[in-house]
Amino acid sequence: MSNETITPCDSFASLSPDMIIDAVEAQSLQCDGRLLALNSYENRVYRIGIDDGQPLIAKFYRPGRWSRDQIIEEHQFAQELADAEIPVVAPIANASGDTLCEHDGFLFALYPMRGGRSPELDNPQQLQLVGRFIGRLHKVAESQSFVNRAVIDCETLGTLPVQYLVENDRLPYSLADAYRNICEDLLEKVHQRFEQYSQLATIRLHGDFHPGNILMRDESIHIVDLDDARTGPAVQDLWMFLSGDRNYQQARLADLLDGYTMFREFNSAELGLIEALRTLRIIHYAAWLDQRSEEPAFQQAFPWLSSNRYWDDHILALKEQSSALDEPLLRWD
Repeated sequence: MSNETITPCDSFASLSPDMIIDAVEAQSLQCDGRLLALNSYENRVYRIGIDDGQPLIAKFYRPGRWSRDQIIEEHQFAQELADAEIPVVAPIANASGDTLCEHDGFLFALYPMRGGRSPELDNPQQLQLVGRFIGRLHKVAESQSFVNRAVIDCETLGTLPVQYLVENDRLPYSLADAYRNICEDLLEKVHQRFEQYSQLATIRLHGDFHPGNILMRDESIHIVDLDDARTGPAVQDLWMFLSGDRNYQQARLADLLDGYTMFREFNSAELGLIEALRTLRIIHYAAWLDQRSEEPAFQQAFPWLSSNRYWDDHILALKEQSSALDEPLLRWD
């Protein structure tokens, strides 16, 4: 998810290896020349070798996506969680106490390197452990509110992405009407669902809590990438661990909440928002991919973006979501 800013496809064209090393060394660090690009499409993330020290992770933010104040608020949230002994990988402060740095027009931050693997979603013990840490994170998160970060809402994550794709003729002509019609139906259902649950509390969130943003090694866990931190219902940080058929999701939900409720109460009414939130993510993701489709990194990773088959599959996924929104809600007793 993003704040919907469409940035030029050459946003990172001037970010050369020499510039990256210069930026890091400007923070009173000595690089050993080793530089490895890591898997990140929205920003640019590198493993940087450091003389006489452990490698660091350098994250260069996509120009124009978040404001300086929004990024600083993300960093402050990460540090607040780390101070509460929640294993979030927080940015490193420089000698001036700043976590957000700037070099040749690029905002960037440095992080300690952490390794691990994603949790196994069919492992009840691992899901319970994940739930415990999300519950602890939310317990801290609800103590204050974001001032600058975005909010989860239907317009930003649903209406605007659809408008972008339709008004800019980004779909194959033969599929444009089908896409427009299914999205009109879906967004009406999503709006109704959000209205139905409009009285639910909202808190600060990780925002993009999918399994890839949790690193597990033995019994330890690390939470990474708060780049999409925003305000919304607590269930936003839980539903991405739920997939498959209804019975499978129901079992995984029980595992997660067994851990979560050790540290924080969960309002079961929020389960009514799961499919609405999933729908918004599917809609938003397609527009996000298209907005970046001219970038070489995206063309290499997603060569099928402009194909009719991709948009056929996307429309089918949206139709399945329309059915999912009509099904009985998951339960937690």
